[in-house]
This record gives sequence, C-alpha cells and structure tokens, in this order.
Amino acid sequence: MSSSEPPVHLHLLSSFESGWDGLNLIYELEPADEMAETHLRQHFILIALDDFRATYLLDGRWKQVDYAQGEIAIIPATQSLPKTQVDREVPLLELFLEPTTLTRAACESVNPDKVELVPQWQIHDPLIQHMGLALKAELEAGGTDSRLYAESMATALSAHLLRRYCSHPQKIKDYTGGLPNYKLRQAVSYINEHLDQNLTLAEIAAAVRMSPNYFASLFKQSTGFTPHQYVMKCRIEKAKQLLRHQELALVEICQEVGFASQSHFTRVFRQHTKTTPKAYRKAL
Repeated sequence: MSSSEPPVHLHLLSSFESGWDGLNLIYELEPADEMAETHLRQHFILIALDDFRATYLLDGRWKQVDYAQGEIAIIPATQSLPKTQVDREVPLLELFLEPTTLTRAACESVNPDKVELVPQWQIHDPLIQHMGLALKAELEAGGTDSRLYAESMATALSAHLLRRYCSHPQKIKDYTGGLPNYKLRQAVSYINEHLDQNLTLAEIAAAVRMSPNYFASLFKQSTGFTPHQYVMKCRIEKAKQLLRHQELALVEICQEVGFASQSHFTRVFRQHTKTTPKAYRKAL
C-alpha cells in the first residue's frame, strides 16, 4: 500500500481558520494508503463516516480493525498515532481536543495528575458521534460564528471523556444547585451587553469569575439552556426588536446581534421563529 509519494488528504472542512479554542475539527477524505507514525499534541478522536478497515502497527505487530459507520477511535495526546494502513478512500471526522481543555475540566472534579485518557481503538459511542456531526453542521453554517458553540461542546465532550474513558471515571463530580442569583444576573447582563461581539464561553465565565466548565454546568441548571443556546435566544429576541425599526437594513441588524454573515443570521432566526427576518418584518 505504501508509495514514494505521500497520500493526498482532501480536507473538505476545517475549523482551524475559524478561531475555535480548545477543540478543532477536520472533515476529510482519507486516502487508501499507508500513513507514517504521527505524534499529535492534542487528544485525537476519529469518527468513521463510512465502513473501512484500518491496520495499525502497535508494539511491532499489526492490529486490524474493521470500522463500521459511526464507530470511533480515541488516541490520547500522550500516545503517537501509529503507522496506519487504510484499505479504501473513506470520509472521516477528526476531533482535536487540547489537553489543557480536558485538564481544566478535571481540575474541578478530581486531581488532574491522576487522570489519564485511555486509548480506545474501536468503540460505539452515539454521544460522541452526535457531537462530531453537530460540530460539523455548525461549522458549515456559521464559520467564525461557531466559536461559542465549539467551546460549549468542548466542555461537554471533556466531561463525557472524563466519565467514560479516563483512568478514574468514578470520581468525576456532578455540579448541582445552579448559579447564585447575583452571578446569574451578572452573566445575563454581560451577554446582553456584548451581543454584537463574537462571545466566547471563557469570556462569559470570566465575567462572573468562574471557570468555563463549572459555569457552563451551573448556567444550564439555572436557565435550562447552555450558554450558546441562551446567547442565540438573546440574539434572536434583540433582532426581533430591531426589525421593528424599518430604517435599519437587515445587514445592519445582523451585525448588531453578532452574526458574521447574513445567511447564518437567517438560518438561526428561522430555527427560532419558523420564518425569515424579511418575512417577520413584513408581517409586523
């Protein structure tokens, strides 16, 4: 399967140009060929989008794995991605989770020095599969607008990995009780004052002096929404108010409520209201 020329990896979609923090995504067509051993600096999660066979060189011996669509491999940052043979061209989703993102989540629950992500060569995990597909869809639709969504998903993915695939999953703590009322008010106020900006989870959490993971968990308990869902809800409510001012162009409203593109604004507005901004304004 090997050749003198390196195989061509066709990246159909990548988040590395969209400013995601802590978690990145590549959607690619993996060629049928042999890939050299690679050391990644991130935790690597592979999601098969079709059936294929991978053969890994592990400890001097070849290990063959037949992946079905949706099956997953997890390779910790502490371990190299081994030399791999792929038997056919296959679409793959690849998630790259920064070790510091997982460590921050662990710090709030356990001693991070005692937590180690355990390699998984073939697992079926519908939650991780759903997260990967949701991140892909959000990146396709939102581009740079997808940063807050990606941060929220990084937090949720880290919590899931700590519970299911780390060496001390039984010690992971669940947060209960929600945010104190004054911190909830601070967070909501900060969100509403910065709707025209590309808000991040880290910025909102810092405004109330909390870690992103802790804040995201308690915020959802208090409001019933993730921070990303709540920000989108606030943006659509503000957009409705601005649409009542006929002198404002749609592109101006789009910018006022923090969307980088009018197409993404229209898509999210339709999701929340079942109509487009233009149709909503006409019906007023």
